[in-house]
Amino acid sequence: MRRLFPVLVLATLLAAGRSGHADSGQKFTPEQRAEIVTILREALAADPTILRDAIDALQRDEARKEEAASRAAIAQMREALVHSAGDPIGGNPKGDVTVVEFYDERCPFCRGMLPIEAELLRRDHNIRLVFKDIPILGPGSRLAARAVLAAQHQNGYEKLHDALMGGTPNIDTEVVHAAALKVGLDWARLQRDMDDPAIEARIEANLKMARALHIDGTPTYIIGDAMLSGAVELADLQNAVAAARKR
Repeated sequence: MRRLFPVLVLATLLAAGRSGHADSGQKFTPEQRAEIVTILREALAADPTILRDAIDALQRDEARKEEAASRAAIAQMREALVHSAGDPIGGNPKGDVTVVEFYDERCPFCRGMLPIEAELLRRDHNIRLVFKDIPILGPGSRLAARAVLAAQHQNGYEKLHDALMGGTPNIDTEVVHAAALKVGLDWARLQRDMDDPAIEARIEANLKMARALHIDGTPTYIIGDAMLSGAVELADLQNAVAAARKR
């Protein structure tokens, strides 16, 4: 860090000079700015790794800030994340740790997580799993989300969820129809329930929550105050659950 300090200071001074003022309120003259640039160039020429280390340090600082912002947003939305009325629930409804999953039925990474999630619940019978459908991959995803949420009225959310995610990602009405019949749902009733404005309102609420949490991909898991993005390992989920359990 001692090696980085002079260059970081120079970079700060240069940025201040570029904006026309320094922290002290004193402006740099063109000659001073030119001298700063020269010193900075000479330092980088002597040791180019300084720039790499400086970028690494800035990236780490940005990651820390993003993590802190994420934890604050999760804390602010805790009740809506964990206890929104009507959210589909898997695992143990009375579990001591809640795993919230934002997912899209057509997402290949979400589909790849199915066996990992099943293994997590098989090994730990005290996990409550909350599903947050966020259809971000087009009309087929929106159709699938409407269908699985409507299936709740027939106690068939997870059955249709598993059937759709285990089939073709090219989801259309025929695919939903076949999957619904396969798992024993009343197709006519499902169609009526899919048109319920409350279904669309729930999807929009989930999407709004995802935007507020800066979720830009699926799957994303919220466990305690931690956010895990993308396809993760079973151990990652278990570690996050264990950390949440300690709090």
